[in-house]
Amino acid sequence: MATPLKAIPGPAKRIEVPIKKATGPGDDKIHTWPHLVRNEFLIACAMMILLIVWSLLVDAPLEEPANPTKTPNPSKAPWYFLGLQEILVYFDPWFAGVVLPSFIIVGLMVIPYIDINPKGNGYYCFKDRKFAISVFLFGFLVMWISLVIIGTFIRGSGWYLFLPGQYWDVHKTVAITNVNLADKLGIHDPMMGTLFGAGCLFVWLIVLPMAFWKARYKKSEVLQKLGMVRYQITAQLFMIMMGTVLKVILRLGFNVKYIMEWKGMINV
Repeated sequence: MATPLKAIPGPAKRIEVPIKKATGPGDDKIHTWPHLVRNEFLIACAMMILLIVWSLLVDAPLEEPANPTKTPNPSKAPWYFLGLQEILVYFDPWFAGVVLPSFIIVGLMVIPYIDINPKGNGYYCFKDRKFAISVFLFGFLVMWISLVIIGTFIRGSGWYLFLPGQYWDVHKTVAITNVNLADKLGIHDPMMGTLFGAGCLFVWLIVLPMAFWKARYKKSEVLQKLGMVRYQITAQLFMIMMGTVLKVILRLGFNVKYIMEWKGMINV
């Protein structure tokens, strides 16, 4: 019978793999463990500490049971729906609740068909996808997170806009209805106002994208690879997003003006 082998005790050897500078294709990759997992763990710990400190500092008491005869003022949706509730202030309900979310869903669905990145899936660093990452961050942070913050901390009684530090007065009554751009420019005839609005949309959605196409097509390799059809889809979604942000900014400007008038800071 063969004698079993025995491990010879001795000092453990530590193998160190030097990190070299990338010199060619494939050299710029690192192992998931420990580099990525370590960073994810540290970020998760930081977020947990932040949430614990936030929960200790911010008072969040349980309210009384729901009473159908007494509606709270303001009546707010859960925080994750406050962005959508805030959009209802700036647009008609059919557009804010149906059309705009539909554009968001359609835009996310067509991304694989308009993406011309030759590297394929898995390349998400900023230098490879500057436009895509910038547009996503702009849409997520400006069009959603900022609206959630406004709805949480600035919308007070009556869903009026209260600047930071102002008392949420339940007796505040300020006319903050939507005002057509045509009315602001002195066009009060309904038919002329409709034609003026259609003209503005035509310029914003058609004329400006086509002018950019003609001005940059010969100089831009990206536009040449994108093609007219994919460019038009991308341009229309982008202009709709930017138009929504522009409308919100203009409406917020009018709201701040009304607040200053209500506070007596400026003459009406």
